[in-house]
Amino acid sequence: MTQPANARDLSRRGLIAAAGLGAASLPLLAQAQTAPPARVGPPTTITTPPRDFSPRGAPTTYFSDPDVLAVDPSFDAITQPNAAIMRLWTGALWAEGPAWNAQGRYLLWSDIPNNRQMRWLEDDGRVSVFRLPSNNSNGNSFDFQGRQLSCEHLTRRVVRYELDGSISVLADSYQGKRLNSPNDVVAHPDGSYWFTDPPYGGQLYEGAPDAAGGASNPQGRLKPTLGQPVGIGGFKRELPTNCYRVDPSGRVDLVIAEEQVPDPNGLCFSPDYKKLYVASTGKGPGDTGPGGKGDVWVFDVGADNKPANGKRFSDCMVDGILCGPDGLRCDVNGNLWVSSNAGRNVGYNGVTVWNPDGKLIGRIRLPEVCGNITFGGPKRNRLFMAASQSLYALYVGTQGAGPG
Repeated sequence: MTQPANARDLSRRGLIAAAGLGAASLPLLAQAQTAPPARVGPPTTITTPPRDFSPRGAPTTYFSDPDVLAVDPSFDAITQPNAAIMRLWTGALWAEGPAWNAQGRYLLWSDIPNNRQMRWLEDDGRVSVFRLPSNNSNGNSFDFQGRQLSCEHLTRRVVRYELDGSISVLADSYQGKRLNSPNDVVAHPDGSYWFTDPPYGGQLYEGAPDAAGGASNPQGRLKPTLGQPVGIGGFKRELPTNCYRVDPSGRVDLVIAEEQVPDPNGLCFSPDYKKLYVASTGKGPGDTGPGGKGDVWVFDVGADNKPANGKRFSDCMVDGILCGPDGLRCDVNGNLWVSSNAGRNVGYNGVTVWNPDGKLIGRIRLPEVCGNITFGGPKRNRLFMAASQSLYALYVGTQGAGPG
C-alpha cells in the first residue's frame, strides 16, 4: 500500500524529532550518507597551472616538499624534510655555472647569452650584476685558496681571478691549438685544475661562431665579428672535444680524449679525489661525429694524475626518459648529484641523485631545465640550481664535497 507523500514526510520528521534532531540537521544527515572528498595533494611542478616556487607562492603544506622524491629509502637520510624548493631569482637568458664563495657568503653564476655574471648575497637575498662583460662565461668554481675560476666561451680560455683583482689565464690552447670553448672547471688539492672543452660556445647565442670556413661556420654565412670586441671572431675550431688538466707548473695535459667521452660537459671529483665523473652531452656545433649520448662516465684517478678504467656510470634514463646530464657535484658521502635536462618531459627536469654504485636514489623536480648545480651556504648544506632563466635553492641533509 502506497503511503501519501505528506504522511511519509510527517513520519520522517517524527523520527527525527524523536531522535532529538531539528530540521537544521537534515543537511548533516545527507552529508553523512556520501563518501568523504578525496584528499587534495599539495601543488607540484607537474600540476596545471604549475606550482609557484617564488616567495609569493603558496606553501607546500606538508612536511616534505612534494617535488623532492625519494626513489630509494636511502635518499631520506640526505634530505631535509621540512625544507622547500625556493626560486631565489629569475631573469636570465640561460643560467649556468653556480659557484659558492665561502668567505664572502655569496653565490655567483653565469648568464651566458647576456654576457654577465650574477651574484646572490646570503645575508639579505639581494641579486646584482657581479661582472659585465664576462666573456660569455659558463662554468665557475673556487679553488682551495678562494680564487674564482671561470670558463670563458667568447675568448675560449680558462681564467683565474686573483685575490688582488688581477686575472691569470690558466689555459687557452693545447699544443699550440686554440681551445674550443671551455665549459666546466674544478680544482684539485694538488694545485691542478681540470676542465672540459666541448664546442657549445661556437654559436651565436653563447659566444662566437668560428671564422668563415670553421667547423661551426663552414659556408661563411655567419659574421662572428658582429657585436664583438676587436680580435673576437677570428678563431676556428682546431681541437676535438677533450678533457684537460692544468698542472701547477702551468703545463696543459690531455687527460680524457674525445674517443672516450665525446662532448664532455660537467665534471667533479669524488670526496677522496680518487674518482673523476664527467658528463657527456649531445652533439655540439661543428661536431662531425654523433656527439655524446647524454650519459655520465667515471674514471679512477691514480697518483700519476691519469684517469683510467673509464666506464659508463649512468645512462641517466629515468622511467624511460633521458634526463640529460650537465653539471655534476658530489656530496661528502660520495653520492653524485646531476642536473637534469629532460626537455619537454615535464616532471623530469631538475636534479637526479645517484649513489656511488650508480643507483638512482632520488630526484628533485623543477619547472625549468636545470643546467648546473653546486652546494653552498655557510654550512655547505644548501643545493643551488641554475635552471634556464632562474636560480633555485633547497636545503639538504648532507654537505657538498670540495670547494666551490
